[in-house]
Amino acid sequence: MNILGIESSCDETGVAVVGFGGEGAPVLRGAALHSQVQMHEAYGGVVPELASRDHVRRVLPLAEAALSEAGLHLADIDVVAFTRGPGLAGALLVGAGVACGLAAALNRPTLGVHHLEGHLLSPFLSADPPSFPFVALLVSGGHTQLMRVDGVGRYEMLGETIDDAAGEAFDKSAKMLGLGYPGGPALARLAEQGRDDAFDLPRPLLHQANLDFSFAGLKTAVMTAWKRLGDAPSPTQKADLAASAQAAIVDVLCTKALRALRDTGLSRLVVAGGVGANARLRASLDAACARRGVRVHYPELHLCTDNGAMIALAAAMRCRAGLARLANDYRFSVRPRWDLAQAGEA
Repeated sequence: MNILGIESSCDETGVAVVGFGGEGAPVLRGAALHSQVQMHEAYGGVVPELASRDHVRRVLPLAEAALSEAGLHLADIDVVAFTRGPGLAGALLVGAGVACGLAAALNRPTLGVHHLEGHLLSPFLSADPPSFPFVALLVSGGHTQLMRVDGVGRYEMLGETIDDAAGEAFDKSAKMLGLGYPGGPALARLAEQGRDDAFDLPRPLLHQANLDFSFAGLKTAVMTAWKRLGDAPSPTQKADLAASAQAAIVDVLCTKALRALRDTGLSRLVVAGGVGANARLRASLDAACARRGVRVHYPELHLCTDNGAMIALAAAMRCRAGLARLANDYRFSVRPRWDLAQAGEA
């Protein structure tokens, strides 16, 4: 089975083909990706209308590139999958419309995929794939969640953010420091030059027994510290504040993830989503999990951000698990807001 996956939920256009290897393991056969970062940088964030228009321009050439890399033709595709949500409504409609148009032309079924399920399962394409069950730390954009994962479609929410997510804390802190867009990677780069104990920043909810997250207070503390530095903070002060902010976010994520492992009694952790590419987070989790005899798995770095491979993979794993509702019905809708617990309702 060859599955074409289209991702267009926000500011990346991704298309990929995933199939199955000789032992039934998912295999990425070809992928192509375009990031809109340069286009949105001038505005300091994603402009939804511009994002949608750019998806229209990019998606078909990217599909051709992914198929070429895979050594396949459109006629070789068995299922066309697309991100149905959550995300920007207009951007989602582009991917859904193209997917259903291609599927109709091929007389193949379509499958709408939950964007976060794609992130959650993306480590199964890595060189060190996990096995079920595991605890998942999902840190993607506006989402920070801890889940128990017992299988495809079997997700139990353990805790989630009650306000700002970790990715938002990175991006908003970076914007305060004048680091531009995208903020998270820029703040992480600057943090490498600073001291992570230079500023005493809060770790919200760190010592509460629950597994929920809150980063709005940390964002406010970073803003307060920044204002206290005056109109012309030195490069050292700026790097120190970046390092301190990153350390606070990472401390909370690590502590809560380890607590989830303890509470569930599981010994396997999966980290997925854009923030999962952060080097400080990976190093901290690797060290903490090694001390506790816990296996930790990540997606490959190029699969941490939004991409078509994770959408094709999620569709493939649902098909293999018998959970896919495949139909040659080319009417479509999107779900800009969509709870992961309802991921099977595509």
